[in-house]
Amino acid sequence: MIEQLLEELEPLRKQLVEHELYNTINSKEDLQIFTQAHVFAVWDFMSMLKALQNQLTCVETPWVPSANPTTRRFINEIVLGEESDVDASGKTMSHYEMYLEAMNQLGANTQMVTGFCKDLPLGLEKALDKADCETAVKDFVRFTFKAIATNQSHIVAAVFTFGREDLIPDMFIELVKGMQKNNDLDKLVYYLERHIELDGDEHGPISLQMVKELCGNDELKWQEALAYSKEALQQRIFLWDNIAKQIQEKSSVLC
Repeated sequence: MIEQLLEELEPLRKQLVEHELYNTINSKEDLQIFTQAHVFAVWDFMSMLKALQNQLTCVETPWVPSANPTTRRFINEIVLGEESDVDASGKTMSHYEMYLEAMNQLGANTQMVTGFCKDLPLGLEKALDKADCETAVKDFVRFTFKAIATNQSHIVAAVFTFGREDLIPDMFIELVKGMQKNNDLDKLVYYLERHIELDGDEHGPISLQMVKELCGNDELKWQEALAYSKEALQQRIFLWDNIAKQIQEKSSVLC
């Protein structure tokens, strides 16, 4: 079943891996535009991860073992790597915090996403309404939380795997190509290379196995996993389209 799902998703994956965005990013200013939008995807990835941890492990007291020890181990391993990784200097931090540091080094605006996070106690929709970011970014985040709101672990795991973990190495390799390791980019390059290492070698294969475990032999679950995965990839394409458009519009103004 997993092979059939991957075959169905391949056209959308191909669109993303070959997206014009990668050739559009040619300067530090282009990277600033990219990171200011992409950071929201880095943030909501963590929300999806914690939703899976809530669903697949026991995070309450009194503790009792969750139903599936295999998926429990899978998700806890990914949480360790994403929420408590180490940066280039050995300092412990989440990948979101690592990304913010890279943005600060790059001179990108982090106030949009940090201001959004400060407004989250008002509720997700109100925080999004107040956020000074593009509609495509807001729609991307809304879809993530639409998947989370199903409270169906096989759906969240599918979006997590096929819209994020399984996809990230291919996408990020395209971004790393041609990047120069200078003083403005070393933290961002470290972040990207770390993601390639973890997602390609560890988290991606673990996530694929997690989807297999959660969908099992249930045809309906596989259909739902496919439908949500397709929408996740389409949302990523819309986001990439929007970022490429912003960069192109900036370039035309400068000309």
